[in-house]
Amino acid sequence: MSVQEHRPRPSGKRVDLTDAAADLLRRLTGQHGPLMFHQSGGCCDGSSPMCYPLGEFRIGKADALVGDLTVDGIDQPVPVWMSASQFEYWSHTHLTIDVVPGRGSGFSVEAPEGVRFLVRSRLFTDDELSELDDA
Repeated sequence: MSVQEHRPRPSGKRVDLTDAAADLLRRLTGQHGPLMFHQSGGCCDGSSPMCYPLGEFRIGKADALVGDLTVDGIDQPVPVWMSASQFEYWSHTHLTIDVVPGRGSGFSVEAPEGVRFLVRSRLFTDDELSELDDA
């Protein structure tokens, strides 16, 4: 993958994805139908965004919707959820979902592809925080 594929696309939202992650989501949506992400914030792979067929991971009061990813070529937005307690720590950061070589464990749908999703983060500027949809 080139450096260009790992650059986040500007969004004005809390979460975005790289072109490489968007390409993988298009392939995975073709195989599994609509998808969703959840990041629990646990140790090991629990701190990686896990991708599931939409509705296969039960969302509850202990989860926060970080945002919806709009991906060219996918009809339905891909929601990104995080445990609410973890979101308290990450609320001041912009998250970018990327994909890297290597195989994570767990039940994330990309596991058989020989790659895994990864979250890259950076602090929001004060201007960005004031422009967020939920600010």
